[in-house]
Amino acid sequence: MDHNNILAVVLAGGKSKRFGRDKSQVKLGNKILIDYILSEIIDLYKDILIVANEPIRFLNSDKISLTKDIKKDLGPLGGVFTAMKWARDNKKEYKWISTFPIDTPFFKKDHLSKFYQDISLEKSNLFFMKSKNTRHNIFGLWSLELFEKLELALDKGDRKVELWANEIGVKTIDFDHENNKDPFFNINTEEDLKIAKKLLNDDKL
Repeated sequence: MDHNNILAVVLAGGKSKRFGRDKSQVKLGNKILIDYILSEIIDLYKDILIVANEPIRFLNSDKISLTKDIKKDLGPLGGVFTAMKWARDNKKEYKWISTFPIDTPFFKKDHLSKFYQDISLEKSNLFFMKSKNTRHNIFGLWSLELFEKLELALDKGDRKVELWANEIGVKTIDFDHENNKDPFFNINTEEDLKIAKKLLNDDKL
């Protein structure tokens, strides 16, 4: 797959309600959380767009742009739509956007390579990663051809990625992993952060 056809998008517009503060800015080891995913993908794309509604710190790079949600409180679907509109408004000739969360510090670019390698673009306009019977809807590859459908869905009041993806048709790419090496482990609570710190320290042993 040609990375030049893909805009990388980090969805950082969530409210982190369960965590109680902005997860993207939380320190884990020697980096803030958002920089874990940025450091994995920074060399793969021409452009990386962060969708965030508050001022945040992140990895310094000329490749990275920052934008706010066009409309707040629309969840990840709103962030995806914002990214697609940003690409159009800035006359970027991308055909796809690849989305990433800010709270999965153990995800590596090798997992992304497998995702792209196993995709058959002619089979769908939307692809998600899946592991252990769990679909990871924020790790997705979305065709820009979905722009109008997504706009209509949001205007209609659709908010759930899961339901909308099922409605339009989505393909999944399966991943196998050991429990203690879960690349999709995400940090939702302070307890999750403690677990992540232990896993990080175990990796250093």
